[in-house]
Amino acid sequence: MRSRLATRSTRLVLAAAAVTALAATTGCESEDSTDTGSSAAPSSASSGAAGSATPSSDSPSTGDSTPADGSSSGGSSDEGDSGDSGDGDKTGYGQSCGTNDLDLTVAWKSDPEVDGYYLVTAKAKSGITCYLDVNTPSVSFGSGADGVASPVGQGGEDPIKLTGSAVAYTGIDAKTTDGDAGTQFENVIIAVTEDDPDPAELELPDTATVDKPIVTNWSTQRDETVPRII
Repeated sequence: MRSRLATRSTRLVLAAAAVTALAATTGCESEDSTDTGSSAAPSSASSGAAGSATPSSDSPSTGDSTPADGSSSGGSSDEGDSGDSGDGDKTGYGQSCGTNDLDLTVAWKSDPEVDGYYLVTAKAKSGITCYLDVNTPSVSFGSGADGVASPVGQGGEDPIKLTGSAVAYTGIDAKTTDGDAGTQFENVIIAVTEDDPDPAELELPDTATVDKPIVTNWSTQRDETVPRII
């Protein structure tokens, strides 16, 4: 009797152990299945986001960036042609003279009344026709205010047409005071207007002593450009 009871008890213990082991195994498989499913979901979402961030190959913006007829490059070419034509022959344009349109020379002239002066000759460069619209040139020795020549109002034709062999003159007296006072300069700065962006700096034939300089108007007559204080 005891032997049967012991055998039965043993079977119950073994059965219980088997159920426990089966439950444990089933629980582990369920947890593993849940983990696998949750980890797969983010992977799928990430792939979808990456796909939406990639632009379509037939995007309208891509197609619109380059005109089909190439009109953009043609416009640039037209502008370049227009700029080139502006640098050609200026004969007959009737433009105002800029300093860089002129060939300027300076020479020393003796005159007993003024003890000598500098004569500046202006001539239009080859292929250019222009007008000296401003009657008096801007003349200075150095960059200081003391070196700026004052106009004396002599001569003058307004405007003077320069083309071919036509010339205009202006006279400069570097020193109008007595005595030895003054500053020495080897160059003179000339421009057709005060705000001309390209003034010309001419080397003088000799070193000039400058003190209260004066300058005449432009004229086509040399004898009208001997500078005198009136």
